[in-house]
Amino acid sequence: MKKILVIEDEQVIRENILKLLKAEGFDVTGASNGAQGLSAAVSNLPDVIICDVMMPELDGYGVLVALRSNPVTATVPFVFLTGKADRSEMRQGMELGADDYLTKPFTKSELVGAISSRLKKQEAWAEQQHNLRSQSFALLQDAAHKLEEIKTSLCGALEREEFQVYYQPQVNVQTGKIMSAEALVRWLHPEKGLISPAEFIPDAEETGFIIPLGEWVLQTACRQMQVWQNAGFSLRVAVNLSPRQFHQPDLSSRVAQILAETGLEASSLELELTESLMVEDAESAIATLQQLKSLGLSISIDDFGTGYSSLSYLMQYPFDTLKIDRCFISNITDGCANAAIVKAIIEMAHSLCLEVIAEGVETEAEKDFLWRYECDTMQGYLFSRPLPAADFEQLLLEGK
Repeated sequence: MKKILVIEDEQVIRENILKLLKAEGFDVTGASNGAQGLSAAVSNLPDVIICDVMMPELDGYGVLVALRSNPVTATVPFVFLTGKADRSEMRQGMELGADDYLTKPFTKSELVGAISSRLKKQEAWAEQQHNLRSQSFALLQDAAHKLEEIKTSLCGALEREEFQVYYQPQVNVQTGKIMSAEALVRWLHPEKGLISPAEFIPDAEETGFIIPLGEWVLQTACRQMQVWQNAGFSLRVAVNLSPRQFHQPDLSSRVAQILAETGLEASSLELELTESLMVEDAESAIATLQQLKSLGLSISIDDFGTGYSSLSYLMQYPFDTLKIDRCFISNITDGCANAAIVKAIIEMAHSLCLEVIAEGVETEAEKDFLWRYECDTMQGYLFSRPLPAADFEQLLLEGK
């Protein structure tokens, strides 16, 4: 049985409406003024409210404003009763959120018709909301199922040893000698071939698989670096840390364990972090970095200049290396603003006792620019693309 609340200060009109609606099978409640009606609406939550415009204490407009501002009653259909047919009055009510107007005197059919119309629209709206919720739930379930399938696929790839670590040389700008290598993960799919990290890293991050994958990359890179060092090559390896990895509560202990298991000296490891990690929770980030630094390894800030790039965090955080993003290196010799930006970054970093690495170096002109302004290290296709361990080792044997 649908509940109707009638707010009308004239007793005769109110009782007639209540009697008429009760005869039509509605569950009816009456209120003699706006304040009482507002209280009854909030406590009983009717299906439709019939309210006179002009009343003592609180008029119909005040009742409507209060109802629409309350989340509990905001969508209850509201029909004004008025003794006037003034268009400006009706417009005012509609702008406040009224659903309909009945001008006194009105017939039984007009009253019942107005209520029935509001109820039908309310039921249609409720059905629409139900359908939207059902669709949203189905979409969420489907998305969750797909993510689980992706995670299963990635986990299987790790178990089947389909992932590989590639190494891109980081070269001393002044001498041209390899000083270190950045470890980069690749997926060699048995059917699709080599899959770019841009295709699977976002999924790995979203599903949480990035934690075991990142740990495997770190362990593999440290083990390989130890092999090269045992062969007489003096190198350092740089490994990226994802946001999920960085926020692990036991990160420093896991890194320490991996160093112990592989036998690599902490001074031969550099962990690369993105700028965004530094602003999410500064206090926690500083504490984590200090724990990592206490192991004896180095910390690099990656993609500098593409995010928040604040001088304050360069002074706050215990960084050792600053990596200039490739977007600033491109076209550096064309007399554009990039040249001024790169020069300023190098000077600033050196004044803070930070080493500078330029990413994405692809031309001799770019290398010459970096040499002229005393950039420490460069990385890019001019020297070498990322390589499998065997090919990288060949570079080392060739004395490059």
